[in-house]
Amino acid sequence: MIWNATMEKAGRTEMEELQLTRLRQVVDRVYHNVPSYRARMTAAGVKPDDIRSLADIARLPFTTKQDMREAYPYGLLAVPMKQVVRIHCSSGTTGRPTVVAYTRHDLAVWAEVLARTLVAGGLSDSSVFQVAVNYGLFTGGLGFHYAAELVGASVVPISGGNTARQVMLMKDFGTTAMIITPSYALHVAETMREMGVRPADTALQSVFCGAETWSDRMHDQIEETYGVKAYDVYGLSEIIGPGVSCECSAHDGLHIQEDHFYIEIVDPESGEVLPEGAKGEVVITTLTKEGMPMIRYRTRDLSALRRGRCACGRTQTRMDRVVGRSDDMLIIRGVNIFPSQVEDVLLGLGETAPHYQLLVERESALDMLTVMVEKADGIDGTPDATRAAERKIQDMLKAATGLSPRVRLVPPKTIERSEGKAKRVIDRRAM
Repeated sequence: MIWNATMEKAGRTEMEELQLTRLRQVVDRVYHNVPSYRARMTAAGVKPDDIRSLADIARLPFTTKQDMREAYPYGLLAVPMKQVVRIHCSSGTTGRPTVVAYTRHDLAVWAEVLARTLVAGGLSDSSVFQVAVNYGLFTGGLGFHYAAELVGASVVPISGGNTARQVMLMKDFGTTAMIITPSYALHVAETMREMGVRPADTALQSVFCGAETWSDRMHDQIEETYGVKAYDVYGLSEIIGPGVSCECSAHDGLHIQEDHFYIEIVDPESGEVLPEGAKGEVVITTLTKEGMPMIRYRTRDLSALRRGRCACGRTQTRMDRVVGRSDDMLIIRGVNIFPSQVEDVLLGLGETAPHYQLLVERESALDMLTVMVEKADGIDGTPDATRAAERKIQDMLKAATGLSPRVRLVPPKTIERSEGKAKRVIDRRAM
């Protein structure tokens, strides 16, 4: 199903003409209404009239999370405060929170792009949609709530946590689709087994996942565990929240809502724009956002872009599943490694549960990585079998990453479960 065929099936020339018009408008708006943007554009020697083609976007300076923190709370507002009707922000656990302000128009855009997302995953006005991500300052819950109502679905606003109740309501209310983080989806499935509830006992048809990086194997495991289709949803608070791009039934990349977001892929080191198909850092410009537009925002997420008509009929540019973040990359004794690489190996074994953590420590001036992962149910837990499994995992990780970490196979339920974003890395080097 397609929610907005005019935009989701637009021709390439038509879409690029619309993008250029909107790009020129947003650049003019921030130049005249946001002093920090005007100062940085002036320093870069560029004015709004210099943007004559989409390629000219490369002349504009980047925006970073640090720019947002320095402008806290309202320094990046492009409209008077009286036009702001909603404020969200990050947790601020690593510094000042990043603030996101929305006008009524912005909220309508957010509901629109998420409606496209949900319909791409089969949601309709006959669906019962369970929101199992947090409401509040986090952008997930409210965004999906209003989008599902726009589609006409019946919304169950349970939020994250209270896992046994999640299972009860899923079964009793006839939930057909839910939004949830990948790690919490596996925790809910684990609780279902403990409660004696089978996926077949529910009406579930679709699981939408976002808010954290997940590997292809994690995607497959969620589908196999629930016996339904899982859909990747991409977005970030600084841009609008979830809804920047999404998977469809073809599962061949994530469709970018190009009429609202212009995405580039750049070299994480040089900042140079990379060609189609090359993997690099995702940089996003909001084309229609009023309250707090973002110009060339460096997400630190790593992906690649592809163009061409999808089997589902959509013509939007697609991005590959985000495989990690440049600032999530661990450098252990000169070897670059992402948590998603470890996850891919662990889930391919069949001997471990999808619950793991990476512990980074410094010993005698050397960085050491320990991979802690739970045994799968029914796996031999004798000392000899455990040591053999640990050696096997270590060898596979070395083959996949070039690094031989220490591996600790731990009993089930040892690693703390997440009801939101999973904490995959514990870095004790600076402690």
